[in-house]
Amino acid sequence: MASERIAIGCLGAGRMGRGIAVHFAYAGHPVTLFDLKPRAAGDFAALAAAAHDEIAATLSMLADLGLGDAAAVPAIAARVTILPAAEAAALRDMPVVFEGVPEILDLKRAALAEAAALMAPDAILASTTSTIMVDDLSPAVPNPARFLNAHWLNPAYLVPLVEISPGQHTDPAVTARLMETLESVGKVPVRCAPSPGFIIPRIQALAMNEAARLVEEGVASAEDIDRALRYGFSFRFGVLGMLEFIDWGGVDILHHASRYLESSLGDARYRAPAIVGRHMAEGKLGMGTGSGFLPWAEMDIAAHKRRRLGELIARLRAEGLARPPVLPPA
Repeated sequence: MASERIAIGCLGAGRMGRGIAVHFAYAGHPVTLFDLKPRAAGDFAALAAAAHDEIAATLSMLADLGLGDAAAVPAIAARVTILPAAEAAALRDMPVVFEGVPEILDLKRAALAEAAALMAPDAILASTTSTIMVDDLSPAVPNPARFLNAHWLNPAYLVPLVEISPGQHTDPAVTARLMETLESVGKVPVRCAPSPGFIIPRIQALAMNEAARLVEEGVASAEDIDRALRYGFSFRFGVLGMLEFIDWGGVDILHHASRYLESSLGDARYRAPAIVGRHMAEGKLGMGTGSGFLPWAEMDIAAHKRRRLGELIARLRAEGLARPPVLPPA
């Protein structure tokens, strides 16, 4: 599946469907957006025209920013077809279909049930929901073995990550096939258990609320907080994973910092989870002890550190902040 051109279907012609369409069309695949809402012919024509215009404009913007040739935009955009609800039978020709209707449980269940009845028996059906658990949706699908969640992050055509959350009935082979398909078009899929907020929304909700709280408490201006996040927080975490970063500095640093913040600010939200205490008790403090969240004993630590530092220097250069050393007078 990774090398062939496959037909991709998207339920819904809104922001998510259009973003997915841009990405797969850019990668050479034909994509069909299905507008599942019954509309008058004139209303559908207006929707389809707006969607086509937005997709073409997005591709043109990407070309202007160095991703592709502007001359190729019409041909890429032509890979995207938009069909009305009356032509949903075309779903039978789609090996992979993504559901992207609004985040309303009954609305999603209805769309999934309608699509599943029309699709080929071995086709993959994935919801792009960011809030609803896969097993809350799977009862709508007659064959839940071919159903799972695939959470794209906006803008879908740029952010590499897709969070894959199979349900209790999902066939592991279906999960593997979808991850292979996504990897073939340049995505970085990660698998996670069904859990509210998946991985990224759960972490970023905490970070965003804390940033807003800093403004509320008058700790710093919004501009300085964002500057600190850009050049400190995201600068490091764009290279080092968060758990890798804990191990890099040491689990004990997090343990003691959490205790201080909880005590000083009088708020249990800074309390470290039990796993941090267990790692402290077991001496699994990270890179320095050869054991932590990552399996450091199995790695060439010196080579790994050198590679990560090189990546940080590359980011420094990209920000225009890398400077040559000041040499002593000749």
